[in-house]
Amino acid sequence: MLFHSEMTDVHDKATRSRNMAAIRGKNTKPEVLLRKELFARGYRYRLNDRKLPGKPDLVLKKYKAVIFVHGCFWHLHGCPLFKWPSTRAEWWKEKLEGNQARDQRQLRALQEQGWRTLVVWECAIKGKHRLPLNEALDQVESWLKSESDSREIEGLP
Repeated sequence: MLFHSEMTDVHDKATRSRNMAAIRGKNTKPEVLLRKELFARGYRYRLNDRKLPGKPDLVLKKYKAVIFVHGCFWHLHGCPLFKWPSTRAEWWKEKLEGNQARDQRQLRALQEQGWRTLVVWECAIKGKHRLPLNEALDQVESWLKSESDSREIEGLP
């Protein structure tokens, strides 16, 4: 008898591989929306600088700041957009906790190099608990103009 956490994958390996390969790592809808709005407000940035830990989504050298737009599922955010998968529970737990640990290492490494770090969670920009877009952008802009080393922006509770 299979327990809930021991359920097998509902897809064969080839189908699962194809599904996983289709998931975007950059240029996600929340990321593109944030970029367009920041650009419209006059901010200029570089995208995915490979020389920096974690290849931040946006790099604003003028502000010595980097911005990550994190998907709530892939980065294990404790919000309503995150749900544990019902199959292969142990594998997903290891995978997502590994992502989260890597995120923390990368943020620390950036801060040690003198970069200010901002994480904008997907739930701040999409879903029923999202912030009004202008409010989310006002928070990003306020952080950029501040002296704060790090911040996270998330959706409404």
